[in-house]
Amino acid sequence: MSDLADLPARLAAVQARIAKACDRGGRKAGDVVLVGVSKTHPAAAVAAAWRAGLRVFGENRVQEAVAKNREVAAFIETPPEWHLIGPLQSNKVRLALELFRTIQSIDRPGIATALDREAGARGLHLTGFLEVNVGAEASKHGFLPAGLAAAARPLADLQHLRIAGLMAIPPQSEDPEDSRRWFVRLRELRDELAARPEWSARWAGGAGGWLSMGMSHDFEAAVEEGATHVRVGTALFGSRGLPA
Repeated sequence: MSDLADLPARLAAVQARIAKACDRGGRKAGDVVLVGVSKTHPAAAVAAAWRAGLRVFGENRVQEAVAKNREVAAFIETPPEWHLIGPLQSNKVRLALELFRTIQSIDRPGIATALDREAGARGLHLTGFLEVNVGAEASKHGFLPAGLAAAARPLADLQHLRIAGLMAIPPQSEDPEDSRRWFVRLRELRDELAARPEWSARWAGGAGGWLSMGMSHDFEAAVEEGATHVRVGTALFGSRGLPA
């Protein structure tokens, strides 16, 4: 219970670090969306964070998230905003759309078209990020930087899934500064897409061109390099599920 009581202070500390990183980068703190990564953590922790002011939560597994959302409803009246940040299998698309309206982990054209098709059948409109495998690691999913523009081109025309930006998980490193070059690379890829006619109009006026990058150990560097969304779990919730 003491860990849950600490959540407001943890949230405030993360928000303060984001604000300082924004200041260093010449940006406003309100330009960055904090996504609390609540995977493996109980509904009570989500509710405690929500009461402290956090509104957006990220989950990796569809079934876990759907079940957790039902539990969260017992604690708070207004549902949180849920983002899917883990890989999505085609056979989980229907279940995913029971809860998620933002999919940050679109790692291949086929899953984008499946989401668009299912959203259309339900009369929904989704927001998506293309996951980019910036380090071209064999162990990770995502679009490769080489050929990204060509692979993404057909997705600009989807009617029910709006591709709003890019997401990446850099190669693992203990030093946060090692992630910086990958954040720069993702920003460059975003800028290359934004200059193309199929994306320039869609992303005009702050409606897209977003960058979801940075986690607990390196989110400050990500913010300095232009992140619009940071996915923070351990710094908020600890390394394991908190007690109810």
